[in-house]
Amino acid sequence: MAKDAYLVGLIGSGIGPSLSPALHQREADRLGLRLLYRLIDIDTLGVRPEAVGDLVRSARDLGFDGLNITHPCKQLVLEHLDALDPQAEALGAVNTVVFDGGRATGHNTDVTGFAASFARGLPDAPLERVVQLGAGGAGAAVAHATLTLGAEHVTVVDAVPERAAALAGSLCRHFGAGRAAAAGPDALAGLLAAADGVVHATPTGMAAHPGMPFPAELLHPGLWVAEVVYRPLETELLRTARAAGCATLDGGGMAAFQAADAFRLFTGREPDGARMLADLRTLTEREPADGPALAGQ
Repeated sequence: MAKDAYLVGLIGSGIGPSLSPALHQREADRLGLRLLYRLIDIDTLGVRPEAVGDLVRSARDLGFDGLNITHPCKQLVLEHLDALDPQAEALGAVNTVVFDGGRATGHNTDVTGFAASFARGLPDAPLERVVQLGAGGAGAAVAHATLTLGAEHVTVVDAVPERAAALAGSLCRHFGAGRAAAAGPDALAGLLAAADGVVHATPTGMAAHPGMPFPAELLHPGLWVAEVVYRPLETELLRTARAAGCATLDGGGMAAFQAADAFRLFTGREPDGARMLADLRTLTEREPADGPALAGQ
């Protein structure tokens, strides 16, 4: 017999303003489920990120059905789980943990969330040559998603060359030799001039980090621009890109669809992703643009 009540939560740092509780609880209400979504903020608890294993075990023992995991615990949690789904294993990061029969299984819905958002928002975008800015946690997820969507080649650009090289190497091991490469910011002008699209996966454009990640003159009408920041939904990059004639995709879709995929894993019920995206847009209009602002948090 299917359950009709669920207890889930989010482990991370500085997660007080997270929209995840509202997104999950609103969808549960519409489906006739009782769902309680608790925030487990390591800053409030006064514990280090390495305590994520203890927090996961405590949640399991307390009867939680699952957890979302965000910065800075997405990689630290790996060693404390009983199993990983193939996508999380390939990515080396987990943002969703499901408890079943005492076992904790890790998943990554950031990848599927971005893929769903891109397919919905830029369905006809060419994917021969893609440039991605940012090789952090969000960057790793969206790079995997972009190649899964059929991109022929992704060039990863990061201010830390070693990080870009590590991600590009991981992508080539998973998707095949030659599918990804690393480059420094000084190569960006040439890369964007020849690219079909650019994925922006750095904090630039968030309320706390305003501005553009690269000069506006590098934008051109033949370039699509996908953003990972979702608070605010309209970043300076997106405004400038639209003015330059670029097709654009904001970060709201990734945030909503990763939440929908996590909801499905927690409850076994089919959520309405478009409805959760509408919720996210309503919530971002009402709430101040501080706190978590990269999709997936």
